[in-house]
Amino acid sequence: MREGIHPSYGPVVFRDRAANHAFLTRSTMTSERTIEWEDGHTYPVVDVEISNVSHPFYTGTARVLDTAGRVERFERRYGKKG
Repeated sequence: MREGIHPSYGPVVFRDRAANHAFLTRSTMTSERTIEWEDGHTYPVVDVEISNVSHPFYTGTARVLDTAGRVERFERRYGKKG
């Protein structure tokens, strides 16, 4: 790798404020805010709106859309081709 062109890559805490969940990982993202983690070290913290803990797909609360009903309703309203 060439020197001086890549962003710094280090430990960062991502915090999902909606679910009150945080996890430590490595990333190129940085933040001015910091948090003291369970291991006693201080890491930059990045707040996110949604994570695997609060996302409807992962929590099982996702709604399945009835696409067949929508197609039938469209065909009734505008007529079938052919």
